[in-house]
Amino acid sequence: MDGNRTVGRRQYLTGLGAAGTVALAGCSGGDGGDGQETITIGSDIPYPPFEYRTESGELVGFDVDIAEAVFADQLGYDFEFQETGFDGIIASLNNANFRVIMSAMTINDERAERVDFSDPYFTAYQTVLILDNGEITELDDLQGESVGVQRGTTGEAAAEDLQSDFDGDLEIQSYDQITGAFDALLNNQVSAVINDNTVSGDFAAENEDVVFLEGEGVAADREDAPPYLTLTIEEYGIAFRQDDDEFREEVNGALATLREEGTYDEIYSEYFSA
Repeated sequence: MDGNRTVGRRQYLTGLGAAGTVALAGCSGGDGGDGQETITIGSDIPYPPFEYRTESGELVGFDVDIAEAVFADQLGYDFEFQETGFDGIIASLNNANFRVIMSAMTINDERAERVDFSDPYFTAYQTVLILDNGEITELDDLQGESVGVQRGTTGEAAAEDLQSDFDGDLEIQSYDQITGAFDALLNNQVSAVINDNTVSGDFAAENEDVVFLEGEGVAADREDAPPYLTLTIEEYGIAFRQDDDEFREEVNGALATLREEGTYDEIYSEYFSA
């Protein structure tokens, strides 16, 4: 996705403070909230196309647009994004450093022991990114090789599963941000990157030497399956502390309204191909 993309129907007021917090002004209307509380959202930035900055420093992305539609338009709150590393993001939430997490976070059992999730709002797949015309042409070619992942993500977990399938004969290089793994691939420091398909797709679109590894995967039987190898099928959710049930239900209601009114599809089409 182009970092200079015009935002279209939404323009944001942004200000980056010393603590890495970007404030976004919400609408005064909405069916809930009193317009006084600001909802602070923990997020690992950048992670395009979900949350990233344009060259001018404006925070944009799918999660950012969904946040405005949910918290501002539907519930009447102002909101702000607070940057935090993904590896410690759940601990930061439970330490009350922010109210919720929106960071392309996959719902899984391990995380659900520590947080509660909203209803799913996005489907993603773990995929394998490789160099075009390289030596990796099928999944088994990765045995004995090195793969790059982002630390603390389900991409790292998928790599660990593959490592187990290879009886340990796979080296995993974990990076604080996915950009580190992408750079390692371009510099031939790893043979592949395992990561969410939409984020990897953005990177591949901007780098002609990078492609998805092809082959049938776990999503092969789905009508909406992507045309490349998939290691997992995942759902993203907004994460809450486990004592925040009332607010979580408000957010679930807002998400349902976005789908019913067509707003979700409108936002989705701004970032992803049909």
